[in-house]
Amino acid sequence: MKKVIVIGSLLMGFCFGAQAQQLSAKQAIEHIGNTATVCGKIYGGRYFDKNDKTLLNMGAAYPNHLLTIVIEGVDRKKFSGKPEEMFLEKEICVTGLIRDFKGRPELQVTEVTQIVLSKN
Repeated sequence: MKKVIVIGSLLMGFCFGAQAQQLSAKQAIEHIGNTATVCGKIYGGRYFDKNDKTLLNMGAAYPNHLLTIVIEGVDRKKFSGKPEEMFLEKEICVTGLIRDFKGRPELQVTEVTQIVLSKN
């Protein structure tokens, strides 16, 4: 019986501890290497045919954006439309690992469920 209680407690702690922290696009730079939910407005985006990649600019228009959201071509196909059009001028929240790309934060999206329209 003690084993069941200990295992249940560990699982509950893991589930609650695994929740992503919610940040603004401006705060993302301070959380490189962390998994978080970043919320903000998409000011622009572009699909690059050459490398089959979509980039969305959160927080400001390129080149002053605060966070880049990266969607590879294989994952772009999972969306019902073009992400650079679907999310343009929309407030969204995106969850994932924040990583550094040439001194700027970026977050890669591999599943549609990582992006949700913000309730703001």
